[in-house]
Amino acid sequence: MTTSSNTLNYTNVRDIWYTMIGIPGLEESHIWISIPICSMYIVAIAGNALLLFLIITECSLHEPMYLFLSMLALADIFLSTVTTPKMLAIFWFQAAGISFASCVSQMFFLHFIFVAESAILLAMAFDRYVAICYPLRYTTILTTSVIIKMGIAAVIRSFFICFPLIFLVYRLTYCGKSIILHSYCEHMGIARLACDSIKVNIYYGMIVALFSICLDAVLIIVSYALILCAVFRIPSRDARLKALGTCGSHVCVILLFYTPAFFSFFAHRFGGHSIPLHVHILLANLYVVVPPSVNPIIYGVRTKQIQERIIQMFSLGKSFC
Repeated sequence: MTTSSNTLNYTNVRDIWYTMIGIPGLEESHIWISIPICSMYIVAIAGNALLLFLIITECSLHEPMYLFLSMLALADIFLSTVTTPKMLAIFWFQAAGISFASCVSQMFFLHFIFVAESAILLAMAFDRYVAICYPLRYTTILTTSVIIKMGIAAVIRSFFICFPLIFLVYRLTYCGKSIILHSYCEHMGIARLACDSIKVNIYYGMIVALFSICLDAVLIIVSYALILCAVFRIPSRDARLKALGTCGSHVCVILLFYTPAFFSFFAHRFGGHSIPLHVHILLANLYVVVPPSVNPIIYGVRTKQIQERIIQMFSLGKSFC
């Protein structure tokens, strides 16, 4: 019995290959599910690339709000690209195989971009706080160098938070489980295939969620509480509406980012068997394409300067810096 068990243990993780089955229970519907996912991925890439192009080439958009928006657009492109091409390969070509190293790489970049995007949303909330609460000092507080430093800090923080995940999955012993009930690789999905105790992985995942994503969300709520207090002290009704309107797009993006993230987090840990597995996986698949595809539309519809520049570009009246 011992010998049989030992033959299942992989001494070299480079020999491990996994099979991802997409959305368990909905295999026959993969083609139909792939249509909206592929459409949203195309919209996400095109829309965010257009935003980046406009912000880079238009002098009038070289303001703190739009520089943060360019960071968000870049993060959305990476977030959807890390997962969606492989997901579509599974749906279309049954290309479900993935090596351990590739799976870990996808896991790292997925969590890295997710944590970085959360930090960018927090920076955008701070931007709105300064713009409304300290309008006369806005340009002196949020200079270009400060914005660049905030972007670098978001990347560095995300790297140091997510890099230990690589060691946490490499330290485990794997013994023959090769089926991943998902369309892409994430930390606990890999850890659950190990034969060892994964308590450290679980605790670290909880710590990361509490002290990065949850902390960012709390600070964003505090920022908007202070913003609302400042707005309702403005005597002019029109000025109050204008101030609230400048925050509308960001609030929509925040809700779109955090609502499904927290739903997935709590459902996985407290939902038990009350929520079917295919619902979890389907929502996880949509989560990596819906926000990236909707974000540029929200800002395009609600931001007058971006609307004007898009119209100018397509009417060949665009001016470059």
